[in-house]
Amino acid sequence: MHAPKFAASRSFHQELKRRTAAYFAEAGKSTTGGKALFFKALLLTGAFVGVYLHLVFWTPPALLGMVEAVVLGLLGAAIGFNVMHDGAHGSFSRRKWMNQFASFTLNVLGGNSFMWHNKHNLIHHMYTNVEGVDDDLDAQPWLRLSPEQPRRLLHRFQHLYFWFFYALLFIAWIFFMDYQKYFKGKIGDIAIKKMTASDEGVFWGFKALHLILFVVLPIWTVGFVSWLVGFLLFAAVAGFTLSIVFQLAHTVEHTAFVVPHETTRKIEDEWAIHQIRTTANFATDSKLISWLVGGLNFQVEHHLFPNISHVHYPALNKIIRQMCLEFNVEYNEYPKMRYAVASHVAHLRELGRR
Repeated sequence: MHAPKFAASRSFHQELKRRTAAYFAEAGKSTTGGKALFFKALLLTGAFVGVYLHLVFWTPPALLGMVEAVVLGLLGAAIGFNVMHDGAHGSFSRRKWMNQFASFTLNVLGGNSFMWHNKHNLIHHMYTNVEGVDDDLDAQPWLRLSPEQPRRLLHRFQHLYFWFFYALLFIAWIFFMDYQKYFKGKIGDIAIKKMTASDEGVFWGFKALHLILFVVLPIWTVGFVSWLVGFLLFAAVAGFTLSIVFQLAHTVEHTAFVVPHETTRKIEDEWAIHQIRTTANFATDSKLISWLVGGLNFQVEHHLFPNISHVHYPALNKIIRQMCLEFNVEYNEYPKMRYAVASHVAHLRELGRR
């Protein structure tokens, strides 16, 4: 498959970059995270390690252990949002090794940073909501997320059962999808670059480490049944939390789903306009939600400036909204998270019926 091509960049993107650069120059700020983000990373990872150690080596009573497994899942998702995500985009720190260290939290949790970089940074961020290219839209046959995908009878009820498959995401990701990409050498129909010896070592080494930390060791210390219950709770909570936050950004009623021209593979909009049309924000006035999800409720800002840390998104929000007003570009935002969830459910219901 030939990659789609966007329309030539016009004045919108150039002016947006100019105003954003001017903001950082005038404010005298770095585009990376800073001390507040480092403190948050230490807090979240420290809490995760503490809960993990208590679950595995102190063997709490069954009910407390189940509660702690849920908390561990929430902490794992929060580390993904706040630490891994910025690190993978190179915005966590000005130091390359620290960004890599932050991104490697994904490897410890069972994923793979190389596959994530190709799937998320290179494909999803470039071709957001482009049917047949953006792998984030591919949940077939269980879910129909885009109007261009085939509709099956079971999709009529997808707005009722979607939560079950979202809860399975983490397990499918670490135990199946990474390996599928590795052996196929593709993400969807897009070939990924050849892995170096170092990439291979990281892939297999951390997959083995994850199995030891999250499967072998817990079974040895608490037994198979206790491990199975705890691991399923942890993975289901992490998977659902990760899924719902990312789905609210793109698969809602007011975002666009784009099909490139059949022969030329061209997309009508320039890249920056495409990102705004295919992306939505939610609950940007909530400091608590912004803190917990690592600014991913400012998804428009993130897609336009993925190399800028999420701590700066509230400031960028004002610049981008003003630009959209001036250039008559529709800006998608839900004032409350529950409104975005309702829109996502309505989107699934509509695609299940037509």
